[in-house]
Amino acid sequence: MNPSPTMSAPKLIQGYEVVIGFETHTQLQTNSKIFSRASTAFGAEPNTQASPVDLALPGTLPVMNREAVQCAIKLGLALGSHIAPRSIFARKNYFYPDLPKGYQISQFEIPVVQGGEVSFFLGEEKKTVRLVRAHLEEDAGKSLHEAYQDMSGIDLNRAGTPLLEIVTEPDMRSSEEAVAYAKELHKIVTWIGICDGNMQEGSFRCDANVSVRKPGGPLGTRREIKNLNSFRFMQQAIDYEIRWQIDQIEDGHKIQQATVLFNPDTGETRAMRTKEDSADYRYFPDPDLPPLCVSEQWIEETRARMPELPRKMADRFVADYSLPEYDAVTLTQSPGMASYFEQAAKASGQPKLASNWIMGEVSRRLNTGEMGIEAAPVSAAQLAALIQRIQDGTISNAAARQVFDALWEGEGAEVDALIEAKGLKQMNDTGALEQIIDDVLAANPDNVAQFKAGKDKAFNALVGQAMKASRGKANPAQVNALLKSKLGG
Repeated sequence: MNPSPTMSAPKLIQGYEVVIGFETHTQLQTNSKIFSRASTAFGAEPNTQASPVDLALPGTLPVMNREAVQCAIKLGLALGSHIAPRSIFARKNYFYPDLPKGYQISQFEIPVVQGGEVSFFLGEEKKTVRLVRAHLEEDAGKSLHEAYQDMSGIDLNRAGTPLLEIVTEPDMRSSEEAVAYAKELHKIVTWIGICDGNMQEGSFRCDANVSVRKPGGPLGTRREIKNLNSFRFMQQAIDYEIRWQIDQIEDGHKIQQATVLFNPDTGETRAMRTKEDSADYRYFPDPDLPPLCVSEQWIEETRARMPELPRKMADRFVADYSLPEYDAVTLTQSPGMASYFEQAAKASGQPKLASNWIMGEVSRRLNTGEMGIEAAPVSAAQLAALIQRIQDGTISNAAARQVFDALWEGEGAEVDALIEAKGLKQMNDTGALEQIIDDVLAANPDNVAQFKAGKDKAFNALVGQAMKASRGKANPAQVNALLKSKLGG
């Protein structure tokens, strides 16, 4: 395996290096299934959306859904991939109760999307994960176990739903890195509108291939954790699997290639079945489907209609607003967040302050309330007005937080009105400040003497006394300047 171009020194766990690759099944936002006109709507009564084509009944033939191909082109453009001008559909043969055909129509040797990469930040360190491919395929049905005591049910509504399976190189080296990759990919597919990203409904399902090895050694035997449907469970499952594999090896056991499931109630993974290799699926070209041909004109027409991508937008934020790259990437986590920032930055004329507030107070409140930026009670215009009052010295940062809290709680809509009502204006009257400072100096001769003896802490104590005497309304910058002038500092 060639190292990832941005791979840093591996983080070792008990002397072992962790190696993780991902396969993500992204359900495409189409109205009908990939090879039939049956609906893809979620939540219908079981087996009411399974057409004869989805079941491969005799005499039926699949017909390719153009919109599903359009989604694949969008993904390829977003990830910097090669979009194959000609790709092939194959039958992947296996037998499972919720696969009515006995095979799945997928792509094998020639996928529609080839290569590409996903870049993201882990903390403030930039990482890049290389992609192998993304191929179109149909989903299987769903086995229902919870609703029945002595048997399982089969719901074939999902059979034939269009998927893009996105496969990475084994470039990730920790559960934190894997989760950061998955979040970035989730952001991209929802940003370009090919997937709704609903993990609870199965629209974005991740399989993590996990192995461990001694540094510099050959790749270990991998185990695939299937259908991870939340980022929290994803990290828990990978961490448990890493510890389990290391313990097995240290106890002298060999790791067997297997498909495993994660139980969130116990926090453990358990083997479901031995893992198949590609030869076990007996792939062969599907005789009912011609090659998929994607013209250069189609690609360019799609490119022209693509939204500004988060990576490009982040680069523009760096160039246009002089933001650090970390800020720019954080602010482009969703179109809503990016739009909110741009509105606040332009209206306030202070992009860095707007970034700080959005990444700080706004995000903290959103996380606490488990809401998106679209539901924020404080509008971008209100935040901009608040930032302007900080910048022109009307209020201090501490007072600004009080105003922000009041806006968030709906106590008022106008920043200036709230500042007046709460009496939060800073004292900018030089004459009044001079009188306060003269009184503080007269009342604290020991601190004055200590400062003149070279003790800087004494100056801070005098600043504190002046701010206390002004009831927090003095402009700190003016207090500092006047104190230094009077002390001869």
